[in-house]
Amino acid sequence: MEKILITGASGFIGSFLVEYALDKDYETYAGIRASSSKEYLKDERIRFIDLKYADKSALVTQLTEWKQQNGKWDYIIHNAGVTKCKKKDDFDRVNFRYTKNFIEALIEADMVPKKFIYTSSLSAWGPGDNKTKNPIMLCDEPKPDTLYGKSKLKAEEFISSIPTFPYIFMRPTGVYGPREKDYFVFLKTVKGGLEPSMGFGEQLLTFIYCKDLVKAVFLAIQKDVVRKGYFITDGNIYTNKEYGDIVKKHLGKKRALKLKVPLFLVKGISSSLDTVCGWFGSTPTLNCDKYKILRCMNWKCEVEPIQKDLGFIAEYDLDKGIAESIEWYRNEKWL
Repeated sequence: MEKILITGASGFIGSFLVEYALDKDYETYAGIRASSSKEYLKDERIRFIDLKYADKSALVTQLTEWKQQNGKWDYIIHNAGVTKCKKKDDFDRVNFRYTKNFIEALIEADMVPKKFIYTSSLSAWGPGDNKTKNPIMLCDEPKPDTLYGKSKLKAEEFISSIPTFPYIFMRPTGVYGPREKDYFVFLKTVKGGLEPSMGFGEQLLTFIYCKDLVKAVFLAIQKDVVRKGYFITDGNIYTNKEYGDIVKKHLGKKRALKLKVPLFLVKGISSSLDTVCGWFGSTPTLNCDKYKILRCMNWKCEVEPIQKDLGFIAEYDLDKGIAESIEWYRNEKWL
């Protein structure tokens, strides 16, 4: 039985990765903090480890002792990271410096796996051109405009600089599905009768359902591919109007009050929320980094490489994914 470590296992995507690994009979190890919730990690087959990312020396010792007692992991999916932070430096600290410590510790402890799958983001490449509406291409020069995207790109650049290190970068677009909390805010708002949209232009949006993202990650493990990176979407492009219409259909809302919010106002609100929530040590869903993502009118991206190399075809389009998500939210009394 092959061994797999999934870091960030208590999070939205991580918990689905763990479920899939168990279903495929991997000996599954979940990397989570001791204080993290195990709400979706209750299977008795899961083995837990709290990796000491902040201290590389301690991490080397921890991994060395782990190898002596348990052997090496065949595969590592490094899904740990942050998408929003109380302090701006936390993006760089967690997404880059902790990843750097982990990689170096794996090398020093002779724990490098057969493949190291790094969960990055389309944001590492930055938004598409709003004027030309051309798709973001793998050959484009990355131009991230968010702290989150910059930290992910920085980690990618470090990993790829190590000769022969067996990485694969997975760069999903917007990931949604059961247990997710940010897109859920929009669903809840529409259910309340209000359909907000950013700016007055047409947005070109891309999505990937959580289960399809997980499928793509495990295809990357199975296929004879290494030292490459991919953008991941369901292969479709949606306008903001189509997104809203799909949500309303599955919520059973014939109509909702459309509210087009000027971008300058969204920017002001996000800045104010960042400040006020910062006073109380919390991070708002709408923040300055999130605003930079919302203002982009073009999230089209190149998907042919992942289809060709991994044979990845999404099972869920937005209509099917939103339907299943809303059913879950209702069953769990979120909606």
